[in-house]
Amino acid sequence: WEKLLPRPYPNEIPHNEKLLSLKYESLDYDNSENQLFLEEERRINHAAFRTVEIKRWVICAMIGILTGLVACFIDIVVENLAGLKYRVVKDNIDKFTEKGGLSFSLLLWATLNAGVVMVGSVIVAFIEPVAAGSGIPQIKCYLNGVKIPHVVRLKTLVIKVCGVILSVVGGLAVGKEGPMIHSGAVIAAGISQGRSTSLKRDFKIFEYFRRDTEKRDFVSAGAAAGVSAAFGAPVGGVLFSLEEGASFWNQFLTWRIFFASMISTFTLNSVLSVYHGNAWDLSSPGLINFGRFDSEKMGYTIQEIPIFIFMGVVGGILGALFNALNYWLTMFRIRYIHRPCLQVIEAMLVAAVTAAVGFVMIYCSRDCQPIQGSSVAYPLQLFCADGEYNSMATAFFNTPEKSVVNLFHDPPGSYNPMTLGMFTLMYFFLACWTYGLTVSAGVFIPSLLIGAAWGRLFGISLSYLTKGSIWADPGKYALMGAAAQLGGIVRMTLSLTVIMMEATGNVTYGFPIMLVLMTAKIVGDYFVEGLYDMHIQLQSVPFLHWEAPVTSHSLTAREVMSTPVTCLRRIERVGTVVDILSDTSSNHNGFPVVESNPNTTQVGLGLSAYPMLLLKDFRDAYPRFPPIQSIHVSQDERECMIDLSEFMNPSPYTVPQVMTAGPCPYGAHLPGGQLGGGHGHPQRPRQVPPGEGGTGGAVAGTDVTWGSTTQQSCALALGPSETRTLFWWRQGEDRVDLWRHHGAWSTDPATLPWLSVCCCLLQSAGSLLLFLTPSSTSLRDQNTRLALLAPCIGSPRVG
Repeated sequence: WEKLLPRPYPNEIPHNEKLLSLKYESLDYDNSENQLFLEEERRINHAAFRTVEIKRWVICAMIGILTGLVACFIDIVVENLAGLKYRVVKDNIDKFTEKGGLSFSLLLWATLNAGVVMVGSVIVAFIEPVAAGSGIPQIKCYLNGVKIPHVVRLKTLVIKVCGVILSVVGGLAVGKEGPMIHSGAVIAAGISQGRSTSLKRDFKIFEYFRRDTEKRDFVSAGAAAGVSAAFGAPVGGVLFSLEEGASFWNQFLTWRIFFASMISTFTLNSVLSVYHGNAWDLSSPGLINFGRFDSEKMGYTIQEIPIFIFMGVVGGILGALFNALNYWLTMFRIRYIHRPCLQVIEAMLVAAVTAAVGFVMIYCSRDCQPIQGSSVAYPLQLFCADGEYNSMATAFFNTPEKSVVNLFHDPPGSYNPMTLGMFTLMYFFLACWTYGLTVSAGVFIPSLLIGAAWGRLFGISLSYLTKGSIWADPGKYALMGAAAQLGGIVRMTLSLTVIMMEATGNVTYGFPIMLVLMTAKIVGDYFVEGLYDMHIQLQSVPFLHWEAPVTSHSLTAREVMSTPVTCLRRIERVGTVVDILSDTSSNHNGFPVVESNPNTTQVGLGLSAYPMLLLKDFRDAYPRFPPIQSIHVSQDERECMIDLSEFMNPSPYTVPQVMTAGPCPYGAHLPGGQLGGGHGHPQRPRQVPPGEGGTGGAVAGTDVTWGSTTQQSCALALGPSETRTLFWWRQGEDRVDLWRHHGAWSTDPATLPWLSVCCCLLQSAGSLLLFLTPSSTSLRDQNTRLALLAPCIGSPRVG
């Protein structure tokens, strides 16, 4: 076994390649119903509850307004700065086209891009690294119950907004729509608390909402408001929050989130309409406006349905290729480009290369189109005749949002097929290289732009093959290609369908868009997982999916719990409590409270937030609790006894040891141990007693780790990293062959696909089991039941 696995790090696991990271804690998404909490709830009368409900609606309105205003600020600043840059470069190119010396124009363009991106990368790399990227994976994790450090702080919002402006102005293959989701979530988290911990200002309002359960709901509303502001799609924002983020949902929450989304898009629409001089028009519902598609002129026929499905297949394959390439690139960055200075240099290099590629493609293109009747903002003549412009420049010499709209609505004949083909190829690799840089940027718009380019090319080819049939409109197929490419990369279906419908203002295209997106997702999932889920796993975040693997019915709590459990007695010495809470080696933040009797009967659950509960200033310190070491306890005080009955949760969820892992409720306590889910490192402990009322073992989320390497082979690691047992299996028609490897996971995850191929070849030759295990055994015969390891669909993962 070890001979098959190259060990580039023989002594330890690289900190970036551990299966799951222990640095993440969980949010408390269930209320600890201790006596203090219940006494406060009893003091709240009916009128007070109505006041709390009104405050919820007020907060949602404020979230929508501020998110819309932030989106307006980003859009206006980007429009002016990008316009200034492109005018300067255009004038310079026009000047040197006749005189010669276009190399100076290239140098100017590359220098401007690199300089602007350098500033955007520096503020992210050195001030707030969590502001890098779109922020959607981090918000998904937060709503899933994982506490990501700094993810919803004011400083993160400021860096995110400034960073995305500089990234777009710097000419990178990025969009500003994705970061709006993160920005909306940060705004929601800040407003709902009625204070700013970064500014050390407490306004003494909304104190009731200073707990994770309430904050989670507002963050869901903020994410939806961000989608609404980005695309002018309030319903799509609600569905995005439901499909991609929220781990809790109810009818009342739906109304509040929809209200925040509506307020967000209305605020953006009103402000931008006034800014553009159409105060009463309300013609700017989102940061990107796809324009209206006339269903009468651009409808679809039944014969086009198979064509749309085929486009979905193409989008799924291209999306899978994009994700796979970005996976290997991210692994390279994790290993070799982890220093901030190197990250800034890489961002500058990508910006300069993007400008150089654009310049060379514009220079080499001879696709000239008449300016008259064109919607091009900065028509670049270059070597074209008077009254004409270079059509390649419409894609590179513009913001990505405007390029997408041009591909959707420019009349037939505006683009040469060779121009679209070259642009698709170049922009595909540029966008793949760009995603993952230490800059604030999203992947929505680059994906749409790539798909719109090859979709329009597909429409042109179809029109040529059908002798100019009226139904083969290039703009319509550009829209379907954009949906297919975006769906193949991010794997969203329901929300993305509605977003595309709302952004185009055309319900007629709902069915074909849904077909394209579902096909792209199915095809893409066959090869690799979605881009956001992939980056969540690359960050080693303990993300809990909606459902356990389909064969986890035979994996019980007893088989994955670790022992012994650290317990507290109901009446305990203060020194013991302080010592237990000060023990940084513990992987759990929840501790069973037991009675001191022969059976050690469990009577409740205590949290590591005990010091704040004991000091009765939980809300004043939330969410940045001081460490237990900051509380001075004298030797005399250590000998005092404390009754924990008032502070513990007397009714934690408990399940027996024989309960299977699949249906185990979130946050449940398995009498005798703990199975990952909420309060612990990284998930809430669930207790599993060895017998009647006792406590036996503990399982955190990092103790059960699974990841797939090929379509029918997966690996599972059980136990802490230092004593981890690795199981490898491959499913046949009627059995699962498996073997195990003891010790820490010290394998380069990048070698897993090659290992899988080797295993398949060995097995087909009849020598795999002879080499690795004495006999082929049924899954049910193993002491550690590996039915958790369902046949996975995907490619190499770290997870």
